[in-house]
Amino acid sequence: MKIVIALGGNALGDDPIMQKRNASLTAKYIVPIIKMGHDVIITHGNGPQVGLINLAFEEGRKTNSKVFPMPFSECGAMSQGYISYHLLNAIKEELINQNIDKEIVSVLTHILVDKDDIAFSNPTKFIGSFYKEDEISSLPFRVKKDSNRGYRRVIASPKPLKVVEENAIKKLIENGYLVISCGGGGIPMVSDTNGYHGVDAVIDKDYASAKLASEIDADMLLILTQVDNVCIHFGLPNEFKLKDVSLNEMKEYCNLGEFPSGSMRPKVEACIEFLEEKKNRIAIITSIENAYDAIEFKKGTIIR
Repeated sequence: MKIVIALGGNALGDDPIMQKRNASLTAKYIVPIIKMGHDVIITHGNGPQVGLINLAFEEGRKTNSKVFPMPFSECGAMSQGYISYHLLNAIKEELINQNIDKEIVSVLTHILVDKDDIAFSNPTKFIGSFYKEDEISSLPFRVKKDSNRGYRRVIASPKPLKVVEENAIKKLIENGYLVISCGGGGIPMVSDTNGYHGVDAVIDKDYASAKLASEIDADMLLILTQVDNVCIHFGLPNEFKLKDVSLNEMKEYCNLGEFPSGSMRPKVEACIEFLEEKKNRIAIITSIENAYDAIEFKKGTIIR
């Protein structure tokens, strides 16, 4: 099978030491799937990492006039390199340990978005440090109140339209490479008469993973998160784990508002989008510890 495995950025860590350790653990769960003979494409989030990169530039500007404002698309590009560097090294080491002859490559990935996406008129993704009310008038970007903790920068989260490097990724897979791509949801790009250019936005990695999985005609989308199963009535006495469900059942649960927009909903919607485009595909949501068993349909929430 051709499998897109989407890793959450939160699973990788907030600092280099933690991230290297977590990348090594991640490799131990993913390499057995590769050993089974599947073509694996890895995507990943960048939630904590891109925020920390952006914060470093913000804080640096306060004490050093030579530090300049860093566009968010550049911060996203940095996070792709930073995370895939650790993932690539960890997976390569585990491949060698298990005597698997497999080349691995990371593709800096750009994602085309609609410049008129409604998300640009109503940014909702919080990024960076907190500001006091008397500081916000001098800031060069939009801010919103984040609970009662202060004000933070907000940026748009548009839907992905196309993976720009789609053909290159296809060719790498066809030639037997293990590919890491769509890091952090990809670098958001819009097109105009002068070509593509980056925009201050962040793309949800689950939507980007589903888009990539469809474009390369993957057989399975495996979204790895912090829970073993998707649940309905989450947190209530009648909480129920979903195990093997149909696409129509999952769409109905979505319509009933079962999944929170800030956590499980994007993952479920990404699976729905992937499954609706073509028959006989499978999407699974589970924890990274269950990844191998999920491929065997023994664990996780399996959506058919």
